[in-house]
Amino acid sequence: MHLMPGDPFSGEKAVPAEIKAALYAKYGLNQPLPVQFFKYVGNVLHGDFGVSLQDKRPVAQTIAEAFPVSADLGIRALIFATIIGLLLGVVAAVKRGTGWDTGTMFLALIGVSVPSFILGALLQYFLGLKLYQATGRQIFAVMGWGPANSKFLPAFALAFGSMASISRLMRTSMLDVLNQDYIKTAKAKGLSRGEIIWKHAVRNAVMPVVTIMGPLVAAVLTGTFVVENIFAIPGLGKIFVQCVQNNDYTTIVGTTLFYGSFLVFANLVVDIIYGLLDPRIKLSGEKE
Repeated sequence: MHLMPGDPFSGEKAVPAEIKAALYAKYGLNQPLPVQFFKYVGNVLHGDFGVSLQDKRPVAQTIAEAFPVSADLGIRALIFATIIGLLLGVVAAVKRGTGWDTGTMFLALIGVSVPSFILGALLQYFLGLKLYQATGRQIFAVMGWGPANSKFLPAFALAFGSMASISRLMRTSMLDVLNQDYIKTAKAKGLSRGEIIWKHAVRNAVMPVVTIMGPLVAAVLTGTFVVENIFAIPGLGKIFVQCVQNNDYTTIVGTTLFYGSFLVFANLVVDIIYGLLDPRIKLSGEKE
């Protein structure tokens, strides 16, 4: 934090050296770095993330108020990405070599190539502004977070990249599964095409997708930093960016620790779910 240019108390107007020194002493920023570090760690272990240097509010309170908004956005994005991505991947694999397959893979290529801030701006322009001008109705709100019509565009912008990754992986996994012997056996038994695909193929092809859910959660959480600023959503990502701009040390560190802990927990949950879905996976040291 101390290597960042500027300081929390410098703004448009210059702060007298005496006042700045008093502020540094008040918040303990004039102490040696090891002293600051161990003092902060001790406070964190007691649930105290400090007080914001900008608005003087407890950092824990800021996180508690803003994170539910980011979580709502992230959950919606993950639902969009997972459902649409899986369906597109299945359709592309089943209709391999057709226009559906080509179109799906082209859409996936766009998804992994176009950044969320560009997609968000395009959605605001075409589905927000232009659609409103054409219909006279505000079908999709382009700013804020509240009514149902304000949540679709940011969630879709955040989900699009993850949706593309899921669809590509699901297509590859489905193609591999469809060539397995047990699928050929199911066909020989006279099972219907739909039963073979949804009961046998999809259930096994989805396992590789589960393994990337942890990184996808991380991608969605970090993506909220950009999307929340574009759509003016009062979530933790928007607050984090503002704190970086204002050198609000305590809020930056507190938010970073919270996000890091949350991602570790999310990856742990994904590993547990993967083990439950695939009984062949056993913990290290567990007997067969």
